[in-house]
Amino acid sequence: MLSRLFPLVSLLAALLLGGCSAMKYTVDDGRKVNETLLSNLRLLGHGERSLRPAIVRSAALKDPDCSHQWELPFSVATSYEWSEDDRVAWVRALQVDERLTVVATAPDIGLQPGDKIVDIKGFKKNDANKMLAELAELRDDGEPFPIRTAAGKTITIKPLEVCRGYARLAPPVTPDYQDFHWLMSIHPLEIFGPQITPDEALWMVLWTQGLSEEGGARMKSYHYTKEVVSTLFEIASLATGLNAAAQAAKVAVNQAAQAAAAAAAKSASEAVAKQALQEAARKIAEQAAQDYAQKVGEEIVKSMGRQASGMLRDTFMMRVGMSVSSLSWVATTAFDDADRWAYDRIGKLGGDPLAGATLHQKLLDKTLLRNVFVLDEERLQRVAGLARQTQREDMLAAVLKGASLEVFALKLSDLPSAYEDGGGLAMQSESDDIAAFSGGDAGGLIDAMLRMPLESGAD
Repeated sequence: MLSRLFPLVSLLAALLLGGCSAMKYTVDDGRKVNETLLSNLRLLGHGERSLRPAIVRSAALKDPDCSHQWELPFSVATSYEWSEDDRVAWVRALQVDERLTVVATAPDIGLQPGDKIVDIKGFKKNDANKMLAELAELRDDGEPFPIRTAAGKTITIKPLEVCRGYARLAPPVTPDYQDFHWLMSIHPLEIFGPQITPDEALWMVLWTQGLSEEGGARMKSYHYTKEVVSTLFEIASLATGLNAAAQAAKVAVNQAAQAAAAAAAKSASEAVAKQALQEAARKIAEQAAQDYAQKVGEEIVKSMGRQASGMLRDTFMMRVGMSVSSLSWVATTAFDDADRWAYDRIGKLGGDPLAGATLHQKLLDKTLLRNVFVLDEERLQRVAGLARQTQREDMLAAVLKGASLEVFALKLSDLPSAYEDGGGLAMQSESDDIAAFSGGDAGGLIDAMLRMPLESGAD
C-alpha cells in the first residue's frame, strides 16, 4: 500500500514545490498609474511599430559602401527591475511584463506584439537582462536561431545585415532625450506625435545610418579613447525602455537644467516670485548654453580643425538646449551629409525621396521642433538643391505648402527655449550612483553604456 502511495505523494510534492517557485508576472489590476509614463509608453510603442518594418526594409539595400551591423526583425521590451506601479503601466500600454515581450515586428515572421519570449536557442532565465544579453550575442553572430514563446510557438529568427547606425528611441522616463554616436542614435519620442508613414519611418532609419557612415570617422577622431568593456550597450540596442539606460538618461538630460535652477535659486532672494525665479533660471541656462557652445567649439577646433567647428548647427542646439553631449555636437557637422545619404538611397527601396520633407512639415505643423528631422534653413536649402537636381523641386514646394524657402525656413527667434516651462528637463535624479553612470562627460549616454559593466540579479 505504501509503495503505491509513494509515487502519488512525490507527484503532489513536486507540484506544490513547482507552484511555490513559479514566477508571478505583472498583470493590469486597474490601479492608478503615472499617466505621463503611460502616454510616453504608448508613444514609444507607436514609434517601435513604425521603425521596425523600416529597419527590415533597409536591409534590402545591401549597400556595399557602408559598414554593417546585425539587426532583428522584431523589437522587445521588458519591465524587469521597474517599480511595481510602473510595471502595471507597461502592461496596460504595451502588454509588456517582466519577460522579454515583443513590441514591434516585421510582417510575416510568425510573431505578434505581446508575445513573450521564454527560450532563446535553449537558453532560459528569469533574469531578463541575461536573456537580452543572449539575444544580442545571437543577433550579432548573424546566423538563424530558434526562439520559443510562452504560448509554445517556436520561430526561427534570421538576423538581418544593415548599414551601421541603430535607430533607437528615448526611454519613456526621458522622452526628449537624444544622443548621437557612430554605432547608434537615440531620437526623442515627440517625432511620433503625428502619424508617421512607412516612407517617413524609412527616412529616419536611413538618415541614422547615413549619420553613422558620413560622420562616424569625424566622431571617432574627436572622442573615443576608451575600451568597449560591457554588454549594456548591446542589450540596450535590443530592448525598448531598458531600465538601467532609462535611469541613466534621466540624469544625463537633467544635469544642465538642475545646475541652472540651482544657480538661479542661489542668486535670488526669498522674496522673488516664482515667475521671476523661473525667468532667472532661463537666463542663466541660456548664458550657460552659450558658454558651453564656445567651450565645445574650441575643443573641436583643437582636434578637428576650424572648418568643422564652423559647421555646427546652432539652430539645432538652440532647440535642444544642452541636453546632448559634445560628441553629439560633433555629429551635427554631418547632418547635411546624412540628409543626402537618405535622399540618395530611399528611392532604391521604392520610397519617396521627399519623405524627409514631409516628415519635417508634419512635425513643424505640430510645433514639434526638438529633433533632428525638423530642418533648419541651411539644411532645407540643401534638400531643395537635391530636389532640383532630381526634378522634384515643384513636388518639394507642394510638400512645403507652396512657401518659399525664405518664408518657410526656421529662424532662431521662432524657436522656443529648451528651458521654457521646464522643456521636459525638470525630472529629478534619484541616485548619485545613477549620476555617476550617466556619462556626463563628452561622450554622452551611448558612450557611457559602452563602458558600463552589466549588473544583473540572480535567475
